[in-house]
Amino acid sequence: MTSHQTSQTMKPATAAKKLGVYLAATPAAFQEGVVSRAELNAFQADPPQWLRELRRDGPHPRPVVAAKLGVSISGLARNGVTEALTTEQIEELKREEPEWLRRERATQAEVRQEAARLKRLREEKAERQGEPRSRS
Repeated sequence: MTSHQTSQTMKPATAAKKLGVYLAATPAAFQEGVVSRAELNAFQADPPQWLRELRRDGPHPRPVVAAKLGVSISGLARNGVTEALTTEQIEELKREEPEWLRRERATQAEVRQEAARLKRLREEKAERQGEPRSRS
């Protein structure tokens, strides 16, 4: 019995998501092909010029926009931000700091505080029961 290893490939959308870029802004050759695990690793280790420019200037996908603004993806959607934004547009929103952005940032801060509180409670309960702490 012989075994041969096949190269794992992924759709361009999956690769773009893993690279943190907006698929529609990538070169046509990237969008139309498949990406192997080795190619993805090469993109991450030594990004080509187009990838460096996309990461720097955008347009950025919504998860990246949300992270840069300090809000949730749902928060973006609630406030009509459904398209990819450039770095310049994100910086403009930060400078202007509209009411919706302040409100969503406050909501996000509350969510993080509640998650930290619940984690502490779980750890305290585990200690009382003699279980080792979780690593998350």
